[in-house]
Amino acid sequence: MEPKKRTEIATLGQFGLIDRLTKDFPQQHSSTLLGVGDDAAVILPQADETMLCTTDSFFEGVDFDLTYFPLKHLGYKVVTAGVSDILAMNARPSQITVSLGVSAKIPVEALQDLYEGISFACKEQEIDLVGGDTRASMTGLVITVTVLGHAPKERITYRSGARLHDLICITGNLGAAYMGLQLLEREKRVLSDVKNPEPQFKGYEYLLEKYLKPRPRTDIIEALAEEKIQPTSMIDLSDGLASDLMQICKSSKCGARIYLDRIPIAQQTTALADEMHTDPVIAALNGGEDYELLFTVPLAMQEQVMRLGLVDVIGHITAESTGAYLVTPDGQDIKLKAQGFPEEA
Repeated sequence: MEPKKRTEIATLGQFGLIDRLTKDFPQQHSSTLLGVGDDAAVILPQADETMLCTTDSFFEGVDFDLTYFPLKHLGYKVVTAGVSDILAMNARPSQITVSLGVSAKIPVEALQDLYEGISFACKEQEIDLVGGDTRASMTGLVITVTVLGHAPKERITYRSGARLHDLICITGNLGAAYMGLQLLEREKRVLSDVKNPEPQFKGYEYLLEKYLKPRPRTDIIEALAEEKIQPTSMIDLSDGLASDLMQICKSSKCGARIYLDRIPIAQQTTALADEMHTDPVIAALNGGEDYELLFTVPLAMQEQVMRLGLVDVIGHITAESTGAYLVTPDGQDIKLKAQGFPEEA
């Protein structure tokens, strides 16, 4: 990952670095009156819409490993993570700030790669970069992303709105990002002492993309709006299906039953799980970082949801007293846990 050219950050200074990193970010929203370049961004709220705000931080060695994580992909992914939180409120992203904690080992060219990924994601999602900060870091690269979004107040969807008999819906297959991470970690271990490593990724390219460059499900939010489907609750899958479903149950004061044979799992996820002697269902339940959307809708909307062609119905909401369970094809109930492995009832 060593760049051909290496420019030390100190040669540019803080403001020179900011100018270098942010020069290729076009303004795309009329609500952005002033972006990068002053003490604060100036944003004009859109008429009849509510502003939303979310912040995520990512730490080298905890959330990502630069041994195998391309910086362009990392830039794209941190934007996806922030955007996904806005989408999970049934809203659209509009502005973003990016703050960095940077160690001396990172050259300017590496940060330019990072910002190239951020820029690509912003252009794709039509988001304006409106600010940020850079500071020295003693613990490696730290990235903090704040995303602003907007939506009509009546369309905002919270975790707390799920109701009895609502359908539980998921927007894509689960566990692929987790298995992509396991593949990268395996190859890192196996090749740690090899002079010219050649990692074995053939046949698992989809898993790598799901982990290294997950795409936000903006298409789902647009499809729901077009079909006039208002979810009763929604959350993005950053921590795993079990944990995030239980967040909905906690906020909505309800229970849930999801069915094992309805959970979508990609063929590559199952294949690698078998190869690594692990259970793909565990990856789907507890893997995290899929950034798919988990949401509920009234039972009466089942046909509308199925017509979208983008969504799987995996269960339904039950009374709070019944708890949250995974139901196996043979009818066994397995109690869901927020973290770790599910336990039998």
